[in-house]
Amino acid sequence: MTFPDHPVPGPYARYPSLVDRTVFITGGATGIGAAFVSHFAAQGARVAFCDIDTSAGEALADALGEARTKPLFLTCDITDIGGLKGAIADARAALGPIAVLVNNAANDKRHAIADVTPEFFDAGIAVNLRHQFFAAQAVIEDMKQHGGGSIVNLGSISWMLKNGGMPVYLTAKAAIAGLTRGLARDLGPFGIRVNTLVPGWVMTEKQKRLWLDEAGLRALKAGQCLDGELLPEDLARMALFLAADDSRMVTGQDFVVDGGWV
Repeated sequence: MTFPDHPVPGPYARYPSLVDRTVFITGGATGIGAAFVSHFAAQGARVAFCDIDTSAGEALADALGEARTKPLFLTCDITDIGGLKGAIADARAALGPIAVLVNNAANDKRHAIADVTPEFFDAGIAVNLRHQFFAAQAVIEDMKQHGGGSIVNLGSISWMLKNGGMPVYLTAKAAIAGLTRGLARDLGPFGIRVNTLVPGWVMTEKQKRLWLDEAGLRALKAGQCLDGELLPEDLARMALFLAADDSRMVTGQDFVVDGGWV
């Protein structure tokens, strides 16, 4: 990882507007979230991130210790809204008013329709949708104080593809499109932008371990227009753009990063 005192590695963009900007990321310890943390830190942002995986979160923060500002890791279960708001308050106290929120945390647990109980349904909505609203609610005053801000909600192409085997997850991810549009309208007068970053099938270690089999490889080949693996850093680079001033007049939109699947 290269940090802002040096050029950003490779041919990729550097965003001066992100330097010293406070960013809060949910579910940032592993996978796509860890890429968000690393890329924002490399841009010189003040990054706070939360996760239930304490060991992975602490290890990531330590690995990025040479960043302009070492990322702040906070153990938090995002389904506990009080705990989530507390983590955001701790981040604010340590790093200043939050100007960028990346609502990343989710769990795409597979399940059959017949097995869904009311309790399972509510839990699926809590981990995949509800926290996005309340995290946004918790940072609005910060962003007003900052003179504007950016909220990036993580969606999914899964509901667009009509994927089977996880109907509660698809329900939650489809609802995020409505959440983004509603927030964009209400928060636009304050210069707060809200967009949805919509990933395709991102090849995280979890995805490879649990679900990438021969049938999955065939589906990737048939579905994507671009040949190659979609990686967490591909999502992170779009998140950087949506957080930076370069996208100052962009709000209420879906940004699909999926190799051309939908």
